[in-house]
Amino acid sequence: MQLVTDKIKGIEQDAVSDNRHGYVVGVDVGGTNLRMALADMTGTPLIKWSTSTVDLRGPDAVIGLIVDGVKNLLKQAGVEAEALRSIAVGVPGVTNTEDGVVIATSYLMGWRNVPLKALLETELQVPTAVDNDVNLAAIGENWAGAAQGERDFVFLAIGTGIGAGIVLNGCPYRGSGWAAGEIGYMLLPGTADGPGKSHEPGALESMIGGEGIRGQWRTTWSVDKTLLPKELTATEIFVHAQRGEALAQTILRGSATMLAHAIYNISLVLNCALFVLGGSVGAHPALRDAVQNVVDQWHIRGRIRLVRSALGTEAQLLGAIRTALDTANAYAASATVVIRG
Repeated sequence: MQLVTDKIKGIEQDAVSDNRHGYVVGVDVGGTNLRMALADMTGTPLIKWSTSTVDLRGPDAVIGLIVDGVKNLLKQAGVEAEALRSIAVGVPGVTNTEDGVVIATSYLMGWRNVPLKALLETELQVPTAVDNDVNLAAIGENWAGAAQGERDFVFLAIGTGIGAGIVLNGCPYRGSGWAAGEIGYMLLPGTADGPGKSHEPGALESMIGGEGIRGQWRTTWSVDKTLLPKELTATEIFVHAQRGEALAQTILRGSATMLAHAIYNISLVLNCALFVLGGSVGAHPALRDAVQNVVDQWHIRGRIRLVRSALGTEAQLLGAIRTALDTANAYAASATVVIRG
C-alpha cells in the first residue's frame, strides 16, 4: 500500500501544477453491462467503451474489466497513465462512499462488503471514488441534465427495479447507513403487507418495477380482455396504452397511481417539489403524463413537478465523470495545502 500512497501523492503533485491537462474516467457498472468514458478536465467525454457483465461471478472479474477498460481508453486516446487524475465508479447497490466499500447489491454476484476503492487504487494507482449508480445519475442530472441549478430534487430510476437519488441543499443525501433512496422497499396500499426478505424485490418494486408491471399484465391478461399477447414489456404496455388499448390503459393508470402515492409521500418527508423520472420505464412519457395527471388532481400545498430525465442512459456515466472531476480537484486542493504547509 505504501507504493500506492506514494503514487497518489505523486499524482497530487502533478495535479497541483497542471490539473487542467489531466484526464478522468467515469465508470457505470450494471447487472448486464459495464460502460466507461475518458473525459478531459472540463468533463467532456472523449472516448467511450462498454462490455457485457452477464454471468460474471464475483467482484474480481468486474475489477479486471475496469482495469483493462481504463488502460484501453488511455491507449486509444494516446494518453500516458500519469495523466490520469482519478476515476469514479457507480455500482447498483448500497455503497459506503467514505470508505469506497460496496456493502450489498442484488444485481452483481458475490458482492458483499467489497472494498472497491482500495482495490482499484491498488490496481490503477489513482484516486478513486465509488457510489451507488442512482446517486450518480442524480449528480449527472444536476450537473448537465433536467435538474441543473436545483438545490433539492429526487431522481427516480425505474427500470427492472426502483431506486431514488436524493439531492438536498445541493448535496447527495445517502443516509447514516448509506441506504437512503431504497424506495423499492416502500410499503403502500396494494403492495405486500410487510417487508420482504432483503434479497428479494421490495413491495413497491414488485408492483411497478419493470418486472412488476409485466407481472400485472400477465395476471390480468385473458383472451376475453385483449387481443394483445400475454408477454409484453412494461414499455410495450405503455405504448399500447397511448394507442387506446383498454387493458394496457388500466395497467398504466394503476401503476401511475401507485407511483404518484410514493412520490407524494416522499415530497411530504423531504419537502421537495421536483422529481426527475429516469430509467427505461420511468422515463417513458406515458408514465410521466399519467403520474402528473394523478398528482394534479390532489389539492396539495406546493405543486409537485415531474420531468423526464434529460440525459437518459448517460445520466450515470456523466455523474461518474462529475464525481471523478470532484475527486481529482479535491486531491489537488489537499496537495496544495500540504505543499504550502
